[in-house]
Amino acid sequence: MEKKQGWKELPQCDILEEGTARNFKTGDWRSDKPVYHPEKCIQCFFCWINCPDTAIIVKDGKVTGINYDYCKGCGICARECPPKAVAITMEKEKK
Repeated sequence: MEKKQGWKELPQCDILEEGTARNFKTGDWRSDKPVYHPEKCIQCFFCWINCPDTAIIVKDGKVTGINYDYCKGCGICARECPPKAVAITMEKEKK
């Protein structure tokens, strides 16, 4: 049985520039997608704070939508949206 490498044995690498995640649009991974309902949004920013992909779009101090190029469909934004608002719901991705 081959011994798996631990993190200390992994090859070292240098990160030579910031923001390289912008070069890789990962939104096509999702099977479910969040749908933003602006008329219900109370601007609590819970979705924005908790989104691991920074896919929530904020302009002029307000949530304005979702960047589907980077959203992986994890559903955290919909789970964190307050029950009194329900401004983000999840639906199956249509491809």
